[in-house]
Formats: sequence, structure tokens, C-alpha cells
Amino acid sequence: MSLIIKSKIRESVKKIDEEGVIGNVANEVEEELEKKVEDILRKGIARAKANQRKTLLARDL
Repeated sequence: MSLIIKSKIRESVKKIDEEGVIGNVANEVEEELEKKVEDILRKGIARAKANQRKTLLARDL
């Protein structure tokens, strides 16, 4: 299951890079973002469980 969509990464990079210096995004960026998002979610889930909640909240992240 992929949470990260490469075309959305490109869109975001273009929007954030106001000078327009970055023209391409390597495949490895998508893979690393996927790992980071999964790690953030794992930590959030652990926090929600530690607080005896069944709902993941923004503050858990």
C-alpha cells in the first residue's frame, strides 16, 4: 500500500521551490517519504494506544 504519490511529490516540490531550481525528483525520494510517513504513523499509533484510545489524533503524530 502506497501513501505517497510521485506526481504529488513533484507538484509539491514545484510549489515549495519558488526559485524553480529543482526540476526532477528521484524515485528514492518517494521511497524515503513512504518510510518516514510509516514511522510517524507507527509512533502515533503507539501513543494513542498508550493513552488507551482507539482513535489516532493529530496530536499523536
